[in-house]
Amino acid sequence: MTKAELIDHIAKDAGLSKTDTARAFDATIDSIINAVKDGQKVTLVGFGTFSVTDRKAREGRNPRTGDVINIPEARVPKFVAGRAFKDAVNKKN
Repeated sequence: MTKAELIDHIAKDAGLSKTDTARAFDATIDSIINAVKDGQKVTLVGFGTFSVTDRKAREGRNPRTGDVINIPEARVPKFVAGRAFKDAVNKKN
């Protein structure tokens, strides 16, 4: 599902215009990104938790040449699905 398809689906289910839904969706995503960027956890009960983790610098290999390369440390976004989300995905019809 693309972003546009998701917005269409939300607009239909909520009875809102696509424009208002797109603005609300973008604002929600921006708020989550900014909070995680600032080091905060964002927990949506039943859906999941967004957070950031620090990945240490390490050595890797170029798969084409086999040469050793240095991979710098990085801050990486992380998502852990909530119980209700996991249960819904694993539920059989």
